[in-house]
Amino acid sequence: MENIPPKVQNQLAMLQQMQQQLQTVVSQKAQYELTIREARRAVEDLADVSEDAAVFMNVGSVMMQKNKEQVLASLNERIETLELRVKSLEKQEKALQGRFEQLSSQIRGALEGKQQPSGPA
Repeated sequence: MENIPPKVQNQLAMLQQMQQQLQTVVSQKAQYELTIREARRAVEDLADVSEDAAVFMNVGSVMMQKNKEQVLASLNERIETLELRVKSLEKQEKALQGRFEQLSSQIRGALEGKQQPSGPA
C-alpha cells in the first residue's frame, strides 16, 4: 500500500464501501422477495378457505381473528408495498453496480499505468 498513490488508496476505500452497500442492498432485496413469496403463498392458501371460516392474523405480537377479506386486503397491500421496495432496491443495485465497475476500472487503469515502464528509453 505504501507505493500506491493516495488518490488510488482513497478510491480503494470508496470501492470497499460501495461493495458493502451493494451487499446490503442485495441482502435487503432477498429478504423482501422472501416475504413476498410467503405472502403470496398465504393468499393462495386463503383461496381454499370458506368465507365464514375463522382466519387469524398477526398484528404486532398479538394474533387476532379477522375476516377473510380483511386478511386478503392486508396481504395484497403488503405484497404491493414490498414489490415497490424491491423495484427501488433493484434500481439502487444497478446504479451501485455501474459505479462499482467504473471505479474498479479506474483503479485498475491507475495501478496498471503505475506498474508499466514509462515508454522506450
